[in-house]
Amino acid sequence: MKIRSFLIFAAISLIVLVIVCFRINTLTSQKITSYPTEINRLTIALGKDWENTKQHKKDLIPSDQPFEYAVIDNDGNLLIYTEQHISTSVSSATTNYDVIRDIADENGTVVGKLLVHNDYREQQASRNRRISIICGAVLFAMLAVTLGYFIYLKKRIVDPFDKMQHFASEVAAGNLNVPIQMDRNHVFGAFTESFDIMREELKASKLREAEAVKARKELVAQLSHDIKTPVTSIKAMADVMELSAHDEEERNTIRSINAKADQIDSLVSNLFHATLEELEHLEVKPDEVTSKDIEHFISEADYKKKVSAFRIEEVVVSADPLRLNQVINNIFSNSYKYADTEMTVRSRVEKGVGATRFLVIEIGDHGGGVPESELDTIFGKYKRGCNAGEKDGAGLGLYISRYLMEKMGGEITASNCDDGLLVVLRLRLL
Repeated sequence: MKIRSFLIFAAISLIVLVIVCFRINTLTSQKITSYPTEINRLTIALGKDWENTKQHKKDLIPSDQPFEYAVIDNDGNLLIYTEQHISTSVSSATTNYDVIRDIADENGTVVGKLLVHNDYREQQASRNRRISIICGAVLFAMLAVTLGYFIYLKKRIVDPFDKMQHFASEVAAGNLNVPIQMDRNHVFGAFTESFDIMREELKASKLREAEAVKARKELVAQLSHDIKTPVTSIKAMADVMELSAHDEEERNTIRSINAKADQIDSLVSNLFHATLEELEHLEVKPDEVTSKDIEHFISEADYKKKVSAFRIEEVVVSADPLRLNQVINNIFSNSYKYADTEMTVRSRVEKGVGATRFLVIEIGDHGGGVPESELDTIFGKYKRGCNAGEKDGAGLGLYISRYLMEKMGGEITASNCDDGLLVVLRLRLL
């Protein structure tokens, strides 16, 4: 809270208090009004005109004096009076502290009494009413000022603090997309701006961290997969070398190499499995890929030379070269693992919806295929055919391949044909 606002509020309260105290003191210090001259004149006039005055019998007359009064004779009989509810006897006048004067006639004989009404009680009641009104007005004013100040504090301090508290809860919950409403006029204005700057920095830091984690996951997944292919080649060559070994010592050495390759393959598989949940974030950048590039990818993937002569249609397709090479390697790796037979590669151009055209590449083997009910499920995460047996694998190759093909705007499907499995790739032509 600014000190100036507090000082203004204190000064106004002090001024109001001084005015009220002065006004109350003025009211309570007023003297009771007396009319000695007027009373004396009235007493003399009544004495001179007593003969007429005594003719009255409880007559109510208007007062021609600045006070109210009553006249009684020596026997206590009420002759005239000017107001209801005033004293009409000596005893009641004495009780009410009224002025009592003897009325003497022209001979000096006391013939009656003048009872002058003392309006002290009315004046006191009037003062009390005015004091009550002043106190009530002051209390109302203080209540209004207090209420106004409370509203001021609520709008300038409490509400901004509640907003900051809600904002802090959102930030603690990880919601960094909702900015705080900034208002430099309230008490927490500068803090509000600082908190929002902090939110922006936290958001930027979180995005940088997510990007770093994503890049690391992608790198691990890519390296894991890339390592598995040469390891498989090493194992295949070790198997060939073992068959042509000259003595038992050479065979033991080759078996040791094969065992180490199996160990590496197992470790890489575990690493690949650990990064699976982040594989959906693998970056795919479609580019121009020619038929020559695709032929080169197939030749590299077919390190066992299971494919006889083949030719890819002369076209240019939209694909990520790195990811397409990864898909083709997955297909050949699966065929080597589960079928290990001769393979065929055919291609054709196929018309799609509208003017879209696709390059269709069919890669088949003669390993007996998979049950019809599993043709689609083998593309799921952790899914393997029931004929996979005890062969190593996590059921991820085709799952990743379908994900990458869809990201490139293409498609991958599988079907049983003749005595083996036929995998079909569809790549969109440019």
